[in-house]
Amino acid sequence: MEKIEKQQIRKLTKVAGGSSYAVVIPREFIEKLGWKARQKLDIKLYGDRIIIRDWEPGTK
Repeated sequence: MEKIEKQQIRKLTKVAGGSSYAVVIPREFIEKLGWKARQKLDIKLYGDRIIIRDWEPGTK
């Protein structure tokens, strides 16, 4: 995994209704990962971290 050279600080924002939250991910990160808008992502809580990965069919 490559080291992120510049620290990115983002705000946690409530989404309509307040039952969900959003964080804006820098465009450079998305481009580097090759992700596209509306792509399915696998999100897991791991200790005190959130892991976001490309979703693979057949995984839960």
